[in-house]
Amino acid sequence: MFNHKTVSTFNSLESRVYNYVIKNLNTVIYMTIRELAVNSEVSTATVSRFCKKMDFEGYSEFKAYLKLYLEQDKKIHLPHGADEILSFFKSINNDDFDQLIDNAAEHIVAAERVIFVGAGSSGTLGKYGARFFSNIGKFSNHIDDPYYPVTTDMYKNAVAIVLSVSGETPEIIKLAKQFLIHHCKVISITSNNQSTLSKMADFNVSYHVSRLLIENEYDITTQVPVIYILESIGRKLVNKIPA
Repeated sequence: MFNHKTVSTFNSLESRVYNYVIKNLNTVIYMTIRELAVNSEVSTATVSRFCKKMDFEGYSEFKAYLKLYLEQDKKIHLPHGADEILSFFKSINNDDFDQLIDNAAEHIVAAERVIFVGAGSSGTLGKYGARFFSNIGKFSNHIDDPYYPVTTDMYKNAVAIVLSVSGETPEIIKLAKQFLIHHCKVISITSNNQSTLSKMADFNVSYHVSRLLIENEYDITTQVPVIYILESIGRKLVNKIPA
Protein backbone atom coordinates (compact mmCIF):
# COMPACT_ATOMS: atom_id res chain seq x y z
CA MET A 1 0.00 0.00 0.00
CA PHE A 2 2.80 2.43 0.88
CA ASN A 3 5.47 2.77 -1.77
CA HIS A 4 8.97 2.59 -0.29
CA LYS A 5 10.28 5.38 -2.53
CA THR A 6 7.47 7.67 -1.42
CA VAL A 7 8.00 6.86 2.25
CA SER A 8 11.68 7.75 1.91
CA THR A 9 10.67 11.31 0.94
CA PHE A 10 8.71 11.98 4.15
CA ASN A 11 10.12 14.56 6.54
CA SER A 12 10.09 13.92 10.30
CA LEU A 13 6.54 15.25 10.79
CA GLU A 14 5.10 13.34 7.83
CA SER A 15 6.83 10.23 9.14
CA ARG A 16 4.87 10.65 12.38
CA VAL A 17 1.65 10.48 10.40
CA TYR A 18 2.89 7.47 8.46
CA ASN A 19 3.94 5.60 11.59
CA TYR A 20 0.61 6.28 13.27
CA VAL A 21 -1.40 5.21 10.21
CA ILE A 22 0.35 1.88 9.67
CA LYS A 23 -0.07 1.01 13.36
CA ASN A 24 -3.75 2.00 13.46
CA LEU A 25 -5.21 1.21 10.04
CA ASN A 26 -8.55 0.02 11.37
CA THR A 27 -9.20 3.15 13.42
CA VAL A 28 -7.80 5.80 11.08
CA ILE A 29 -10.61 5.14 8.55
CA TYR A 30 -13.06 6.58 11.11
CA MET A 31 -10.99 9.62 12.09
CA THR A 32 -11.35 13.19 10.93
CA ILE A 33 -8.24 14.93 9.64
CA ARG A 34 -8.05 16.86 12.92
CA GLU A 35 -8.24 13.67 14.99
CA LEU A 36 -5.44 12.08 12.98
CA ALA A 37 -3.35 15.23 13.36
CA VAL A 38 -3.86 15.30 17.14
CA ASN A 39 -3.03 11.60 17.53
CA SER A 40 0.04 11.96 15.32
CA GLU A 41 1.08 15.13 17.17
CA VAL A 42 1.25 17.20 13.98
CA SER A 43 -0.83 19.88 12.31
CA THR A 44 -3.68 19.26 9.88
CA ALA A 45 -1.50 20.90 7.21
CA THR A 46 1.08 18.14 7.73
CA VAL A 47 -1.59 15.47 7.27
CA SER A 48 -2.67 17.17 4.03
CA ARG A 49 0.94 17.21 2.76
CA PHE A 50 1.24 13.54 3.69
CA CYS A 51 -1.84 12.74 1.59
CA LYS A 52 -0.53 14.77 -1.34
CA LYS A 53 2.77 12.89 -1.28
CA MET A 54 0.75 9.67 -1.37
CA ASP A 55 -0.81 10.96 -4.63
CA PHE A 56 -4.26 11.62 -3.17
CA GLU A 57 -6.25 14.82 -3.77
CA GLY A 58 -6.88 15.15 -0.06
CA TYR A 59 -7.61 13.42 3.20
CA SER A 60 -11.06 12.19 2.16
CA GLU A 61 -9.67 10.38 -0.87
CA PHE A 62 -6.88 8.89 1.21
CA LYS A 63 -9.34 7.62 3.81
CA ALA A 64 -11.60 6.14 1.12
CA TYR A 65 -8.65 4.29 -0.38
CA LEU A 66 -7.59 3.05 3.04
CA LYS A 67 -11.09 1.69 3.72
CA LEU A 68 -11.17 -0.05 0.34
CA TYR A 69 -7.77 -1.58 1.01
CA LEU A 70 -8.93 -3.00 4.33
CA GLU A 71 -12.10 -4.41 2.79
CA GLN A 72 -10.27 -6.30 0.11
CA ASP A 73 -10.03 -10.05 0.38
CA LYS A 74 -6.44 -10.45 1.49
CA LYS A 75 -6.45 -14.18 0.92
CA ILE A 76 -3.77 -14.94 -1.65
CA HIS A 77 -4.47 -17.82 -4.00
CA LEU A 78 -1.15 -19.56 -4.44
CA PRO A 79 -0.26 -22.62 -6.49
CA HIS A 80 -0.15 -25.75 -4.39
CA GLY A 81 0.67 -29.36 -4.98
CA ALA A 82 3.05 -30.57 -7.66
CA ASP A 83 1.36 -29.10 -10.73
CA GLU A 84 3.58 -26.03 -10.99
CA ILE A 85 6.81 -28.03 -10.70
CA LEU A 86 5.58 -30.83 -12.98
CA SER A 87 4.71 -28.24 -15.61
CA PHE A 88 8.26 -26.88 -15.45
CA PHE A 89 9.86 -30.30 -15.82
CA LYS A 90 7.59 -31.18 -18.74
CA SER A 91 8.60 -27.97 -20.49
CA ILE A 92 12.32 -28.79 -20.26
CA ASN A 93 12.11 -32.48 -21.05
CA ASN A 94 13.51 -32.06 -24.56
CA ASP A 95 16.76 -31.96 -26.49
CA ASP A 96 16.70 -28.18 -26.86
CA PHE A 97 16.90 -27.59 -23.12
CA ASP A 98 19.56 -30.26 -22.72
CA GLN A 99 21.60 -28.48 -25.39
CA LEU A 100 21.08 -25.17 -23.58
CA ILE A 101 22.51 -26.64 -20.39
CA ASP A 102 25.41 -28.14 -22.32
CA ASN A 103 26.17 -24.76 -23.91
CA ALA A 104 26.13 -23.11 -20.49
CA ALA A 105 28.66 -25.65 -19.25
CA GLU A 106 30.88 -24.94 -22.27
CA HIS A 107 31.00 -21.28 -21.27
CA ILE A 108 32.26 -22.27 -17.83
CA VAL A 109 34.64 -25.17 -18.38
CA ALA A 110 37.73 -23.09 -19.25
CA ALA A 111 37.28 -20.60 -16.40
CA GLU A 112 39.61 -20.79 -13.42
CA ARG A 113 36.88 -19.61 -11.08
CA VAL A 114 33.11 -19.21 -11.03
CA ILE A 115 31.51 -16.32 -9.15
CA PHE A 116 27.85 -16.70 -8.23
CA VAL A 117 26.00 -13.42 -7.80
CA GLY A 118 22.55 -12.80 -6.33
CA ALA A 119 20.59 -11.00 -3.63
CA GLY A 120 17.88 -12.24 -1.27
CA SER A 121 16.73 -15.75 -2.16
CA SER A 122 18.93 -15.68 -5.25
CA GLY A 123 21.90 -14.88 -3.03
CA THR A 124 21.17 -17.96 -0.92
CA LEU A 125 21.01 -20.08 -4.07
CA GLY A 126 24.28 -18.53 -5.23
CA LYS A 127 25.92 -19.79 -2.06
CA TYR A 128 24.50 -23.24 -2.74
CA GLY A 129 25.70 -23.11 -6.35
CA ALA A 130 29.22 -22.16 -5.28
CA ARG A 131 29.38 -25.12 -2.92
CA PHE A 132 27.94 -27.52 -5.49
CA PHE A 133 30.42 -26.43 -8.18
CA SER A 134 33.28 -26.65 -5.69
CA ASN A 135 32.22 -30.21 -4.92
CA ILE A 136 32.69 -31.17 -8.57
CA GLY A 137 36.14 -29.58 -8.70
CA LYS A 138 35.42 -26.10 -10.09
CA PHE A 139 36.70 -23.39 -7.73
CA SER A 140 33.75 -21.14 -6.93
CA ASN A 141 32.65 -18.45 -4.52
CA HIS A 142 29.58 -16.26 -4.15
CA ILE A 143 28.58 -12.63 -3.71
CA ASP A 144 25.22 -12.08 -1.99
CA ASP A 145 25.79 -8.40 -1.26
CA PRO A 146 24.97 -6.31 -4.36
CA TYR A 147 27.17 -3.49 -3.00
CA TYR A 148 30.21 -5.73 -2.59
CA PRO A 149 33.34 -4.03 -3.93
CA VAL A 150 34.62 -6.06 -6.86
CA THR A 151 38.34 -5.74 -7.57
CA THR A 152 40.04 -6.17 -10.92
CA ASP A 153 41.74 -9.39 -9.80
CA MET A 154 38.35 -11.02 -9.28
CA TYR A 155 37.54 -10.82 -12.98
CA LYS A 156 40.63 -12.62 -14.27
CA ASN A 157 39.82 -15.95 -15.90
CA ALA A 158 36.41 -16.01 -14.23
CA VAL A 159 32.79 -16.53 -15.20
CA ALA A 160 30.02 -14.80 -13.28
CA ILE A 161 26.74 -16.67 -12.92
CA VAL A 162 24.18 -14.00 -12.02
CA LEU A 163 20.89 -15.14 -10.48
CA SER A 164 17.77 -12.98 -10.50
CA VAL A 165 14.13 -14.02 -10.68
CA SER A 166 12.97 -10.85 -12.41
CA GLY A 167 16.24 -9.95 -14.10
CA GLU A 168 15.42 -6.33 -13.29
CA THR A 169 16.96 -5.74 -9.85
CA PRO A 170 18.93 -2.47 -10.31
CA GLU A 171 21.75 -3.38 -7.92
CA ILE A 172 22.29 -6.78 -9.55
CA ILE A 173 22.23 -5.27 -13.04
CA LYS A 174 24.82 -2.71 -11.95
CA LEU A 175 27.05 -5.48 -10.58
CA ALA A 176 26.67 -7.52 -13.78
CA LYS A 177 27.74 -4.47 -15.79
CA GLN A 178 30.94 -4.28 -13.75
CA PHE A 179 31.79 -7.83 -14.76
CA LEU A 180 31.07 -7.12 -18.42
CA ILE A 181 33.11 -3.90 -18.42
CA HIS A 182 36.11 -5.91 -17.22
CA HIS A 183 35.56 -8.52 -19.94
CA CYS A 184 34.36 -11.16 -17.53
CA LYS A 185 31.84 -13.54 -19.11
CA VAL A 186 28.37 -13.31 -17.57
CA ILE A 187 25.79 -16.10 -17.52
CA SER A 188 22.35 -15.10 -16.26
CA ILE A 189 19.69 -17.41 -14.84
CA THR A 190 16.29 -15.70 -14.74
CA SER A 191 12.58 -16.39 -15.09
CA ASN A 192 12.31 -13.99 -18.02
CA ASN A 193 14.44 -14.15 -21.16
CA GLN A 194 13.30 -10.63 -22.13
CA SER A 195 14.60 -9.00 -18.94
CA THR A 196 17.39 -6.44 -18.83
CA LEU A 197 19.81 -8.90 -17.22
CA SER A 198 19.02 -11.65 -19.75
CA LYS A 199 19.67 -9.35 -22.69
CA MET A 200 22.95 -7.95 -21.39
CA ALA A 201 24.43 -11.32 -20.39
CA ASP A 202 26.75 -13.29 -22.68
CA PHE A 203 24.54 -16.32 -22.17
CA ASN A 204 21.14 -16.75 -20.54
CA VAL A 205 19.15 -19.67 -19.15
CA SER A 206 15.49 -18.90 -18.45
CA TYR A 207 13.08 -21.17 -16.62
CA HIS A 208 9.76 -19.42 -17.41
CA VAL A 209 7.69 -19.81 -14.27
CA SER A 210 5.16 -17.28 -13.04
CA ARG A 211 6.44 -14.77 -10.51
CA LEU A 212 4.58 -14.67 -7.21
CA LEU A 213 4.72 -11.50 -5.13
CA ILE A 214 3.08 -10.72 -1.81
CA GLU A 215 1.98 -7.08 -1.56
CA ASN A 216 3.88 -6.44 -4.79
CA GLU A 217 7.14 -6.64 -2.87
CA TYR A 218 7.99 -10.02 -1.33
CA ASP A 219 8.99 -12.57 -3.95
CA ILE A 220 7.92 -16.16 -3.24
CA THR A 221 8.45 -17.52 -6.74
CA THR A 222 9.50 -21.15 -6.65
CA GLN A 223 13.27 -21.64 -6.77
CA VAL A 224 13.18 -25.35 -7.61
CA PRO A 225 13.95 -24.66 -11.31
CA VAL A 226 17.05 -22.66 -10.36
CA ILE A 227 18.41 -25.47 -8.21
CA TYR A 228 17.76 -27.96 -11.00
CA ILE A 229 19.50 -25.76 -13.57
CA LEU A 230 22.54 -25.21 -11.36
CA GLU A 231 22.88 -28.90 -10.62
CA SER A 232 22.37 -29.83 -14.27
CA ILE A 233 25.12 -27.46 -15.41
CA GLY A 234 27.38 -28.77 -12.68
CA ARG A 235 26.86 -32.36 -13.71
CA LYS A 236 27.61 -31.49 -17.32
CA LEU A 237 30.87 -29.94 -16.13
CA VAL A 238 31.95 -33.17 -14.46
CA ASN A 239 32.56 -34.78 -17.86
CA LYS A 240 34.11 -31.66 -19.35
CA ILE A 241 36.69 -30.79 -16.69
CA PRO A 242 40.04 -32.42 -17.50
CA ALA A 243 40.97 -35.11 -15.00
